[in-house]
Order: sequence, then C-alpha cells, then structure tokens
Amino acid sequence: MSRTVLITGATGTVSTALMNALEGADVGLRALVRDESRAHGLRERGAEVFVGDLDDARSLPPAFEGVHDLWLLTPNSPRASENSMNAVWAARQAGVERIVRLSVVGAAHDAPNRSGRLHALSDQEIERCGMHWTILRPHWFMQNLLNETGDITATGTFSLNMASARVGMIDVRDIAECAARVLLDGPDRHHGETYTLTGPRSLTFDEVAGALSRALLGRPIAYLPVSDDAKRKTLLGYGVPRWIVDMLEEYAQAYVSGWGDFTTDTVATVLGHPPRDIADFARDHAAAFTSPEDN
Repeated sequence: MSRTVLITGATGTVSTALMNALEGADVGLRALVRDESRAHGLRERGAEVFVGDLDDARSLPPAFEGVHDLWLLTPNSPRASENSMNAVWAARQAGVERIVRLSVVGAAHDAPNRSGRLHALSDQEIERCGMHWTILRPHWFMQNLLNETGDITATGTFSLNMASARVGMIDVRDIAECAARVLLDGPDRHHGETYTLTGPRSLTFDEVAGALSRALLGRPIAYLPVSDDAKRKTLLGYGVPRWIVDMLEEYAQAYVSGWGDFTTDTVATVLGHPPRDIADFARDHAAAFTSPEDN
C-alpha cells in the first residue's frame, strides 16, 4: 500500500528538491503551505495541498490526518523549536508512524550558534517522540551561493564574511536524495539514526570561486572576504530580519574558527554513490551566474 508523506516547508529549497527526488515513487504526496496562493505549483506536481502554519497548532490537524510519514522542516526563527513541537504533537495525535527531520550541522546544546542550540532541543524531542524517526544534519548548502548571483553577474566577485574558512559544503540535491531514500526504505531501516551529511571535500571560498570560473568557461570569478560588520550592513540593507543576520554571523564566526572543516561518508553510505562536488554544482547552475551580455 502506498504511504502518504506530508512535506512541510513545501515551497522551500530542500523540500522542493525532495519532491523532485520522490517524483515517480509510489507515495502519496501531501504538502503543507502557509499561503494558498503558493499551492498551484505543488498541485501540478500531484501533491495534495493543505493550508496550515507551524506557528498555529490549531491549524495543523487536517493536514496530518491519514499521514504515514512526516518530513519535518522548520523555518529558521526564534520559534523553530516551538514550530517543531507543534508538528510533533499534531503527528502524535494523528497516528503518524515516522518523522524524518531536517536539522542542522553541529546541532548541540553547546553549539556556537543559536540555530544549532534550538535545533538540538527539537532533535531531542524527536528522539523521545515514541514514533520512528531519522534526523538529517546537513552541512552548508552549495545552493547558498545562488544568493550571490547578482554580484557575480555584475562584477565577477562575491563577498562573504568567511575569511579563509574551509567548509564541507553539500549540494541540496544530495540532501533531498538522502531524505527520499530514507522515506522510501520504510520505517525500520533508518530508525534511530542521525545522519550528518556533507559534500565530498572541504573547500575554501577561493576554491569555490575557481570552480565557478571553470564552469563559466574561464570567466574570472573572485571571492572577496569582508568583515562581519560589512556583511551585516549589506544583509540588513536587503531587509533580512535581524535575527537571521545574527544567526548567519554566528555561523560565519564558527566556520572561520575551523568548526566546519570536516566531511563524512554518510551520503555515499545512504545512496551508494558519492555526493556531488562543487564542480558539479557550478556546471549545473552556470546559467544562474551568467549575465545576458555573456551569452
């Protein structure tokens, strides 16, 4: 019998990639959205759409009724652990069998960032929820580089407050494929596992710039390190909420200290093949980093 999977964060980067990875699989897709206006594309994918908000526990029960597996992705915010709690409670009340939760790299009660400490609270709740569960803790997303396309197309440079940090960054498509594999393998195989997901190697952002340059057929791309204050001013100028800016700064400081300089073989173990390299990401997204004048 086909299992019904409820996707939270359904219009976000990872959940969209997960739905791509589940395309053609024998599962019933259900998507939770906060805004009905964003539901059309999900319905085109064959998903049954429910409107609800993880901030509002009373809005959740209809979406969870009849669900076998919950893909739990909460937005980065001070209310992340409350959002997770609301979803876990709705899942328990509805008789959901399994939760596959997207956490963050290095989630722990002593993590050097508030996001990691909040996620640790939710991870602990999942571990004691009484359902089958699997937790995924992915490293820095390669897709974060797409936030830099404006500067790269305009100036051939991008600026981050990462100094010479090395980071075991991962392509979101590999995160999604791992999540899909866990969901399709059934409730028992990955129960009780916490998987830290990384790319195949730890990279500096100078190395990232080199990979982008090669993908753009030799167009030179340069990484320009900036201070925390400079990056903060830029992000606030774009209207990024202050809590998110603080969170990003805390992560950057941790990475600069060497906190992110590691890789695991977990993706290869789960999928049976190695994760995508930065060269794969750069080649597949080359068009996003190219201005019309370059064509």
